Amino acid sequence: MRLLSTLLLCSASVAALSTPALAQDADTEASTESSYTENVIIVQTRRRAEDVQDVPAVIDTVSADQVSKLNMRSFQDVAAIVPGLQMDTESNGVGGGAKLRGVNFDVSASGNNPTVEFYFNDAPITAGVILQQMYDIGMIEVQRGPQGTLRGRASPSGSITVTAKKPDLYEYGGFADMTANDIGTLNFKGGVNIPVIEGIAAIRAAGVWDENEGDRVRSIYSTKDPFSRTKSGRISILVQPTDWLKLEGMYQRLDRTARAYTQVASFSEVNPDAGASPVYIASSDRLSNMEHGLDTRQIYNIYNWRAEGSALGQVLIYQGQHYTQEIWGHENQDKGNFFSGDIFRDNYSDVSSTSHEVRLQNDARLLEMFDYVVGFFDYKSTTPTDLVSRTILGAPNPYNPDSGILGSSLAPGLTDYVVTDIERTGHSHEQSFFGNLTAHIGESTEIAGGLRHIDYRDVNGLVVGGITVSSDGQNAKKWIYSASVKHNFTPDLMIYASTGSSWRPGLNVVGDFSLSQSALEQSLLNLPAETSKSYEIGLKSTILGGRAHLNLTAYHQKFNNYPYRVPGQGVYYVNTAYDRTSGTTYQEVAQFNFVGAVPVEVNGVEGDLSVAVTDNWDVGLTAAYSIGKIKNGTIPCNDLNGDGVPDGTTSAPSLAELQAVVGSDNLSACTVSQRSGFQSPFSATLTSEYRYEVSDAVEAYVRGLVNFNGNSRADPTNIYDDVGSYGLVNLYTGIRSPDGAWSISLFAKNLLDTTKTLTRGDPLFTSYRNLAAGGAAATYTSSYTAVTTTAPREFGLNVRYAFGSR
Repeated sequence: MRLLSTLLLCSASVAALSTPALAQDADTEASTESSYTENVIIVQTRRRAEDVQDVPAVIDTVSADQVSKLNMRSFQDVAAIVPGLQMDTESNGVGGGAKLRGVNFDVSASGNNPTVEFYFNDAPITAGVILQQMYDIGMIEVQRGPQGTLRGRASPSGSITVTAKKPDLYEYGGFADMTANDIGTLNFKGGVNIPVIEGIAAIRAAGVWDENEGDRVRSIYSTKDPFSRTKSGRISILVQPTDWLKLEGMYQRLDRTARAYTQVASFSEVNPDAGASPVYIASSDRLSNMEHGLDTRQIYNIYNWRAEGSALGQVLIYQGQHYTQEIWGHENQDKGNFFSGDIFRDNYSDVSSTSHEVRLQNDARLLEMFDYVVGFFDYKSTTPTDLVSRTILGAPNPYNPDSGILGSSLAPGLTDYVVTDIERTGHSHEQSFFGNLTAHIGESTEIAGGLRHIDYRDVNGLVVGGITVSSDGQNAKKWIYSASVKHNFTPDLMIYASTGSSWRPGLNVVGDFSLSQSALEQSLLNLPAETSKSYEIGLKSTILGGRAHLNLTAYHQKFNNYPYRVPGQGVYYVNTAYDRTSGTTYQEVAQFNFVGAVPVEVNGVEGDLSVAVTDNWDVGLTAAYSIGKIKNGTIPCNDLNGDGVPDGTTSAPSLAELQAVVGSDNLSACTVSQRSGFQSPFSATLTSEYRYEVSDAVEAYVRGLVNFNGNSRADPTNIYDDVGSYGLVNLYTGIRSPDGAWSISLFAKNLLDTTKTLTRGDPLFTSYRNLAAGGAAATYTSSYTAVTTTAPREFGLNVRYAFGSR
C-alpha cells in the first residue's frame, strides 16, 4: 500500500506538469448527451450502462463521432488517442496483437490468450480479424488492467471492446463517406438503415472499399508497387417483437489482398565500422532490397448473434459468435538477398473459433442495494497452419543481386532449393463460470467483487516432412478474482482502489520447425501458464462547474512466467531440416524469436484531463507512463562468446561457430534483468478543437492532434535501435452542418513529415547449403538491417453526408 501511495503521489506530480489526458465526446449511438453541467459518456464496462466517471477503472473511449472527426480508417489509428496502446499486424498476414501497460504479446503464438483481449459486439475475437478496417462503428472502449471476471477470457493488461452501429427500429437513414489523399489512398464507406416493420424489425447494411499503398516501402529493384486493397460488408438485423424480448444478428465478410516489402537500411547508417552497402539506403528512404514483394490474402467471415429476455427486473442474455479466417502469405527465406530472385516460405492458415456466453443480471437493483452478473462461457478454437519451407542450394561465390544488376530467377550460384512441408495443428477449448456482485452502501460507497473459474484444454502438434516433431497439450483449471472499493467524497470527486488476478494458459510458440529440438529449445517453445496480480488506486473528478474532468491512477502488477519474446529477428539456433528429395536430414543456421517464461514487475501512472475552455473551444490531454522489468529471468539469447551475457551481434555465425558455443542445446540462454516492453515508457496525446458559426447552416472548425513518445529501447542487447523522443502532429479543418448531417474536411497527418526509425534489427542474413563443400551449411550476412519507421506524411480530403438515423 505504501508503494501504491507513492505511485499516486507521482501521478499527481506528472499531472501537474503535463496535465494528462483526453475525455472523449459522447456518441449519439450510445444515447448520451453532453453539456458543461453534465458531460456524460455511457460505457458497458461492467455489463450495464454507466457513466464512465462512475466506473472504478481506467477506460478510454472512442466514439463514432471521433472516428469520423480524426479520419480513422483502421483500428491501429485508435492508438493515436490512447497513450500507452500499441497495435501491430504481422507482415505475413497471420496475426496481430495489442500492447498495454509495459508488456508485449507474441503475435505469432498459438493456443493462448493474448495480453489484451479484443471483443466485437460483446464476443471475443482475435486481433488479426479486427485490426484490418474500421467502418460504421458505434463505440470502442479500451479498458486497462486485468480483465475476465465480467466478460469473455482472462487478460492481464486490458481489453478492447468494439461495437458496431445497430439498426434503428423507427427511422430510415444512411451515410456516405469518402477519403482521398496524396499518397495513393481511396477509401469509400457507406451504410443504410431500414425499419422493415416500424418499432419491431430493422436492417442495417454497411461496407467499405479501401485501396492504399500500405507503408509505402518500395523495392530498389521491382517495378511493382506495394498496395493494400480491402473490401468488406456487414449486415445487421434487429427484431424486438415485445418489450421483454430482443433478437440481434450480424454477418460480416472482409477480403484483403496486399503486397509489402521488408523495409531495410544500410547498417553503416548507425554503425560506422559496418561495410558499405552496394546501394546505400537510409531509413527515411522507405526502400527494400527485396526483388519481389510479400503477397498476402486474408478472408474473414464473422457471424454474431444475440438474444435478450427480461422479466421481473432480471435480464437473461445469450451471446454467440463464429468466425473463420483464411490467410495466404509468404516469408522471405533469402533475407540477406544473396541470390537473384526471392525464395519464399509459403503459409496457409485456416482458423475458426466459436464462442457462447449465457449470463443473468439484474435490471432493477436488488433490495435497492445490489447489482449482480452471473454466467457461463464456452470458447472453441482450431488453428491449423500449413507451410512450405525452402532451403537454398548454392555453389561458391553465388550471384549477389545487391550489386544492382539483376540476373535470372535462378542466377549463377543458385542451383535449386530443398522443399520441406510443415503442418502445425492446434485446438483449444475453454469453459468458465463467472459471477460479480456490487454492493451500494448508501449514496457514496460501493464495494464490488468477482470470481471466474476457468477450465482450459488444448492440443498442439508439429509435423515436418511427414515426421511428427512434437505433440503436446495442457489441461488446466484456475480461479481468478477482482475486487474494488470506491467512495464519492462529493458528487464531483471519487476515490477508488482495486485489485485483480489473471491467468493465461501456457504458450505454444510457432516458427521453429527443427526435427531435432533440444530440451532447452522445447522449454523456450512450450511455456508454463502465466499468472499475475495487480493493485491500483485512483481518482475521478469533475471540476470547473462541469466544464472539465480530471482522472488519475497508479498501479503495480506482478507476473510469474510472463512470456518474453526476443525482439527483432530473434536468436541464432541450429536447425535440423528435412530434404524430401533425398530423404535425408541436414543442419543449418536459422534465426527465430524464442520465448522465455520470466518474472516481471510493472509500475505505472495514467491520467486524463478534458476541458471545455469556452463554448467553442475544447482541449483534451492524456498521458501514460509504464515501466515493466524482468527480474532475473532466463531468456533465449545470442551468446557467441559464452559469457552468459546477451551479445550485440553484427553478423551471423557459421554453423561450426554456433555449434561450438551451443553444443547439443542448439541455442543459448542468459539470465537477465531488463525491460520487458519495447515501446516508449512515456506517451501523451493532446487534442483540441475550435469551432465557430459561419451561418445558421454552416459551422467551421479547426482541430489538432499531437502525439508524443518518449525515449525507448526496443532491444536491450542492440545498441543501434535506441529511439529518441519524437512527436507527430495531425491537423484537420473544414466546414459542416451544425447537426452533423454533412461535412467537408481537409487534413494533414504527420504534418511536419517526422521520420523516426522505430526499430532496427540485426544485419539480415541468408542460410544456404554450399554444394561445392558437399552441401555443408553456410551463411551470408548482409550489409542491411530491417527497420520500421513512422507513417509517412499525408494530405487528404474527406467528404461525408448522412441523413435520418445515420
